[in-house]
Order: sequence, then C-alpha cells, then structure tokens
Amino acid sequence: MPAATNKTDLLAVFDKDLAKLRKTLDGVDEKNAYLSAPDDDTTIKGVIAHRTHWMGMFHGWYEDGVAEREVHVPAKGYKWNQLKEYNAALYALGNETPWEELLSAFEAACDKLRRFVETQDDALLYTSCVFSWTGKWTLGRFAEASGPSHFRSANTYIRKALRSARRG
Repeated sequence: MPAATNKTDLLAVFDKDLAKLRKTLDGVDEKNAYLSAPDDDTTIKGVIAHRTHWMGMFHGWYEDGVAEREVHVPAKGYKWNQLKEYNAALYALGNETPWEELLSAFEAACDKLRRFVETQDDALLYTSCVFSWTGKWTLGRFAEASGPSHFRSANTYIRKALRSARRG
C-alpha cells in the first residue's frame, strides 16, 4: 500500500486501519491477550503495548525537534538494526500489564496521534526536510509509520494468533 501524501489521505488510512484493528480486538479478552502466533512468542498484549509505545515515541521525536533538542531516532542508544532488543522490553512490559489498561492506553495514544494529524497542515506534514530528524521521510510519513502501518501489522499478527488458537 503506498504511503499517504497528504493529510486527508493520512486521516482516511488512519481511520480505516484502526477500525479493522478495533474489530479484531473486540474478540480479545485478558485470557486471549496472552496468545501468540505459532512462529513468534510475542503475545497480543505485547503487540498492543509496542504499538502504544511507538505512537508515544513519535510525539517525543516531534516535541524534541520543535524544541531544538537532540532527537534520538529510533531511541537513545539504539540504531534501527537494534530494534529487536529495544522492543523486547516493550513486549515484556505489555505481558505484565492488565489487558484493559493496555487497551485504554492504546486508545488514548490513537486519539492523541489522530488529533495531532488533524491539527497540522499538509505543508508541515508532507514537505521534505522540515525537520532534520526525519531524514528523507516527511513528518506525515513518520506519523503513518507510527499509527496506520503499525495498526495493519498488529491486525495481521493478532488475527494469526487467534486463528492458530482456534485450530490448536
């Protein structure tokens, strides 16, 4: 799926992919939230904790950039090729957090990211080189990677874990 190139398209893909994920999550309770896919031990809880955290990271990057502080992308002390180690702690924390608390935090993060996108204009979201920390990507592309792209991959993973459990 091609990346959005304007705010209208970004909001549309945000809403579409989040609705699909929410529909899948409707079938998940505390017990099912510990399920994982056959080829990966990450639980559904871990996936939701991860997605929530990364939406928060987006805001941190943006706020640090606007304040002209150093922006650590992806995270301080980590490179993109070290995400497996970084994310492991997020998954573990998710496993220790009650499901309803994870869902509440996830919904709050989704609302915050969507409100952020709604309040920006196309020039800020889709002009290259507005922020040095975004590199070749636009701010809108970072928002999409933190939200809708993560919603799609979470939905795929969670559906796979649920299907596997039904067959199991």
